[in-house]
Amino acid sequence: MSRRTVMWVVFVAVHLGVAWLGFLMPNEPMGDVYRVYEPWSTQALAGGGIVGIDEPWVYPQLALIPMVLAHAFVPIVGSYTVAWVLLVTLVDAAAFALLLGRARSTGRTVAAWYWLAYIAALGPVGLYRLDGFTVPVAIAGCLWLVGRPWLASVLLAAVTWVKVWPAALLAAAVVAMRRRAAVVGGALVVSGLTLTAVWAAGGAAHAFGFIGDQATRGLQVEAPVAAPYLWGALLRLDGFSVYYSFDLLTFQVTGTEIDPVIAAMTPLLVLAMGAVAVIGALKAWQGATFHALFPVLSLALVTGFIVFNKVGSPQYLCWLVPSLVIGLMIDRPAWTGPATLALTAALLTQLVYPVLYMGILVPEPLAVSLLTVRNVVLIVLFAWMVGRLARVRPPRHTGVGTRRVAR
Repeated sequence: MSRRTVMWVVFVAVHLGVAWLGFLMPNEPMGDVYRVYEPWSTQALAGGGIVGIDEPWVYPQLALIPMVLAHAFVPIVGSYTVAWVLLVTLVDAAAFALLLGRARSTGRTVAAWYWLAYIAALGPVGLYRLDGFTVPVAIAGCLWLVGRPWLASVLLAAVTWVKVWPAALLAAAVVAMRRRAAVVGGALVVSGLTLTAVWAAGGAAHAFGFIGDQATRGLQVEAPVAAPYLWGALLRLDGFSVYYSFDLLTFQVTGTEIDPVIAAMTPLLVLAMGAVAVIGALKAWQGATFHALFPVLSLALVTGFIVFNKVGSPQYLCWLVPSLVIGLMIDRPAWTGPATLALTAALLTQLVYPVLYMGILVPEPLAVSLLTVRNVVLIVLFAWMVGRLARVRPPRHTGVGTRRVAR
């Protein structure tokens, strides 16, 4: 059996196993699929109103597309939840085929193995969420950035209009690439077409509603910034607790003087992302190559987007995958450490959610401690990437250009 065949067998086994765990594990790791994705998409197909068009929505408008696409598989598998994971698996398969190729490149093979390990480590939440749909598209976009920047930009911009996080990859590409006009142009075309369609459908008033929803929400229980309040709830301090937000369908924390913290987080996120982008721009101006700059800059931006976010949903951990895949392709020795640290964070995340999640909602020492360690790991990874970004140097010899992908 060839190496390529073995990897495809493992791909199927990992996806089947993780998908099945969604039905076996506690705390409904696939709950978003049948509780919100299916009703939203069914309502749109039945003509009962379109979220993001006829009413405000927490997601960008294109997020409805994969939710609707999943219905195409319902007649085959008999369940929307199974149809959803089948859709995500098929998109994963397309990106996996692109990444692996003929399995002759050691760099690509290692990156493909790592992606499979990461899917297993993060568990069902990585497949049963919108983020799971965006990751393979983002990987394809990153793989095509150098050779097909227009296509890459279109893909990254499209999934940015599904979940906002790939904007970090787009920003890193604009900073790190020489063909910036292609990246910007593709993103503008997708954004323009999306906004035109939203306006034509009568949804202009809700076009950017997802931004306002994120800016005004409280601190989600898993977010790093929520840790002091979660520990306060664990220690039963006055005023500290975990509660359920029926508007946002998520668990949040409250405690003494939390409102100033909530108000400060969005500006702090913007400042942090801006500072990282400025460092990256300085390195690009100094002549750093795309291969030296893009993986570290994109991972710093994506990790910072998690660390400084008021929302800390477990599926956010899959955002790390595209940058790590590209890094491992280019320079395995340099990226083994960050990849291992991220894998550790993913495994800790699965232990917290769904395995021990009740110990977060009704705080218990083990679950709160594991979540805290996970958040510390993410903060360390962010600091590591910022430090590595600051040490990026331009090539020593003129004409070196971009280095070849590791083989």
